[in-house]
Amino acid sequence: MKPITSLPVPTIAALTLFAISSSALPAKDTKKSNQYEAVVRIENSSLNPDYRTPWNSGRDSGGNGTGWLVAPNKFVTNAHVVSNSRIVYIKKVGDAKPYRAKILHIAHDCDLAMLELEDPSAFEGVEPFEVGELPQLDTTVKVIGYPIGGERISITSGVVSRIDFLSYSHSAVDLHLTVQIDAAINPGNSGGPVLQNGKVVGVAFQGYSGNVAQNTGYMIPPPVIRRFLKDIEDGQYDHYVDLTMSEFTLLNPAQRAALGLANDGIGIMVANAEADGSAGGILKTGDVLMAIDGLPVKSNGLINYEGEDVNMNEIVERKFAGDVINLKIWREQKLVSAKVTLKRFLPYLITAKQYDKKPRYVMFAGLVFQPMDRNLMTAHNIKDLQVRYHYDAYVSDSIYKERPEVIVLTSILPDSINSYFSSFSQSIVDEVNGTKIKTLKDIHSALGKSDGDFITIRLLGQGRPLVIDRSRVAAAQKRIQEKYNVIRDHYLEEQ
Repeated sequence: MKPITSLPVPTIAALTLFAISSSALPAKDTKKSNQYEAVVRIENSSLNPDYRTPWNSGRDSGGNGTGWLVAPNKFVTNAHVVSNSRIVYIKKVGDAKPYRAKILHIAHDCDLAMLELEDPSAFEGVEPFEVGELPQLDTTVKVIGYPIGGERISITSGVVSRIDFLSYSHSAVDLHLTVQIDAAINPGNSGGPVLQNGKVVGVAFQGYSGNVAQNTGYMIPPPVIRRFLKDIEDGQYDHYVDLTMSEFTLLNPAQRAALGLANDGIGIMVANAEADGSAGGILKTGDVLMAIDGLPVKSNGLINYEGEDVNMNEIVERKFAGDVINLKIWREQKLVSAKVTLKRFLPYLITAKQYDKKPRYVMFAGLVFQPMDRNLMTAHNIKDLQVRYHYDAYVSDSIYKERPEVIVLTSILPDSINSYFSSFSQSIVDEVNGTKIKTLKDIHSALGKSDGDFITIRLLGQGRPLVIDRSRVAAAQKRIQEKYNVIRDHYLEEQ
C-alpha cells in the first residue's frame, strides 16, 4: 500500500468533493460569497535546498493552496503550502489582486502555519472563522478551497468516517489526532477550512497517493489547531513534547497473571524509555502503565478521552514544555505513582523531513562532509550499511549520546589532491588527526588547524585512513572552488 502523503507543492494534497460535484460560487450571489470572504487562496514561490550540491542556492518551485482568517490579519494554512518559501501572496475571494504576506509561525511537526499581510486593509471588516469542536462520526462537513489550482472558490462535502491517531506525512515522524472524511484528494485544497455549523472543525491536509483509496481524505482536527494557536500566543512556536517511551500490548492472560494483573484489559507494558527523554529515569522496561492523568490505559494503548477511544499519547499531545503528567504504574506487583515533566526530544528529528533550512556542509580539498539526516539520506540515496545502521538505530541504540551529529563524507569533487579517494565516499567520519568528530563544527575546526604536515582522516569501518598533504590544500581549495563553482567552502549554521 502506498503511504498517506501530503503532496509536495505544486501538487499540494487536498480534500475535495464527495457526493456532489465541485462547483465555483456564482459571482452574482453576493450573500453566499460574503460568508466565505475569510477563505483565501495562497500562492507560494519556494526555493528547495539541494543536498547534493549544498553550496548552490537550490531549485525554484511554487504552488498554491488555501488558507482562512482566524483573527484580524492572521491566516492559518498548512505548513507544506508555504515551506521553503521565498515569496507568499494571498488572494481574496472575488479579488484578483495578490497581497504580499509573510510567515509569522510555521509548525512542521503538525503541518500548520500562520501568515500575516503586509497591508491588511483589504480584509478590514471580514469576519474571522471561529474554531469549533471535534466533529462526531457520521456527520457531514464542508470543505472550502481552491482545488486543482482553480481561481474560484469551491465548496465540497464529505462525511466524518474515522477519528484516529495517524502519521502526518509532512514531517514523516509526527503522529497526531486526525479526522478522516470520505472525500477524494485534489491539489489546492490544502490548508483550507473544513466547516460544520459555520465553524472550522478541521484543516484539509493530506490523503493517499495514487489509486490506493478512493474518496478518502484527512483533516487536522480542532485539538491540534487550538494547540498550535495556544503555542504561538507568546510570539514563538515551541513545538510538541514527547513522552519518549515505546510500548507493547499486554493482552495475553498468562502474561498478565504472571505480572499479578487482573485480566481486565487495563495496562500496557513499557518496552523502553529513552534515558534523555521526558520519562527517562522514571519509567523502566517491564513497567505496566495503568493510567495517565487519571484515565485508565487500555491494554491496546488506548484511553477514553472526551467520549472517544484515542491513543494514550493524546494526553501528551495537548501539553506544552514544562507541563507535568501523572502516571499510575504497576511495578513489582505494586501500584506506584509518578510524575513526568514533559520536554522535546531532539534526536527524533534525525528521521524527520526538514524544511526552511539551508544544508550544512564543509568542503575541504574536494571532500564534502555533511551531518546525517533524512534529507541527506534521500538526496544521496545512501546505501552504505554502516551509515544505514547509524541512521536507523540513532535513537534506539542511543547513538546520539556519542555522536550528537553523525558526519558523513557524502561526495568527493575529483582533484589531484584527493586521487584514489573515490571509493571512500558515503562513509562516516570518526577522527581527524586523532580528534573525535561529534559535530560538523568539530570537523571544520580539526581540518582548519595548522599543526603537522599531513591531515589524517579516519572513517568508520575503513582500515585505511585518508591522508592529505597540508601544504597543497590552499592551492587545491582555490582550484576546486573555481572548477566546481563552490562559492563558499562551508556553511555551519545561521549566525
